[in-house]
Amino acid sequence: MAFARLLIRRLLFLLVVIWAASTITFFVPRLSPRNPVRERFAALARSGGFSPTDLEKIIAAYNTKFGFDKPLWRQYTDYVGSLARLDLGLSANQYPKTVIQLIQESLPWTITLLLTTTILSFIIGNLLGAVAAWPRAPNWLRSIATPFMLLQGVPPIILAVLLLFFLGFKLKLAPLGGAYSIGVIPHFSATFVWDLFKHQILPALSLIFGSVGGWVLSMRGMGVTIQGEDYVIFAEHKGLHGFTIFRDYFLRNALLPQVTGLALALGSVITSGILVEGVFGLPGLGSVLGAAIQSNDFLVIYGIVLFITVSVATMMVIVELLYPLLDPRIRV
Repeated sequence: MAFARLLIRRLLFLLVVIWAASTITFFVPRLSPRNPVRERFAALARSGGFSPTDLEKIIAAYNTKFGFDKPLWRQYTDYVGSLARLDLGLSANQYPKTVIQLIQESLPWTITLLLTTTILSFIIGNLLGAVAAWPRAPNWLRSIATPFMLLQGVPPIILAVLLLFFLGFKLKLAPLGGAYSIGVIPHFSATFVWDLFKHQILPALSLIFGSVGGWVLSMRGMGVTIQGEDYVIFAEHKGLHGFTIFRDYFLRNALLPQVTGLALALGSVITSGILVEGVFGLPGLGSVLGAAIQSNDFLVIYGIVLFITVSVATMMVIVELLYPLLDPRIRV
């Protein structure tokens, strides 16, 4: 019964987050006086083929199609109603593609990059942080965590630019950008997979180096506080092997708050991933969102920002509901 009440409260909280996010993302782009339809067809008119009279008629027709000619309050109610039907609308810049289609096309690239780098940085950072705090660890092993802690203050996008310049441009150790080589047709083969891997190395390293340091610092702090706990001292007095104490009594208990931190860090991880995608020209959500911002494509901006917000909020709810399974001391 208590779990059911908790689940209902969290689902209601998730709905409030979705409504607040959708409202903010609706009104913020509207503060700009730019019209995405006018900019789209003005760019086409500059290339020739449109007379001024025809251009204004086309713009008026598309403004009606997208609802931009309606009062702001009416646009908002229509937008909320479309969200309730899971309809994110059409892209003004890439018409007739829908926002859902753009997200579906770019989402696999973003998920693959962020999921891999998040898992690797979480594992590497927590292991290095636990070793740095473990008093029985050799000094040389504990010192490995220091460089990663120094990188913690450097934004991943700065690391991306540095890696791109030194490893990609100067040393020619990795491609400079893109998801795969120019002229290559995507297909399932070992050669194409290797080509994909080479193009993902620099983006992945920039995200891993940019986030490992935070996990090292937080895990090291948790490890220092756990050293004096009764269960650790009791395990030492029982004469258990040092690795057993480190794994079962030290690492597992220090890792519990880190799981919560993982859910809270998803927002910054996704933001950093989107910026890094833009630097390397990957066809993920970052590139689509960047193009939408440049062209002031309202509905695409709404859809991607709302999708990211809902994803982060959902992950936080899931982690909170799974927390009693990770920590036996918590019932609900």
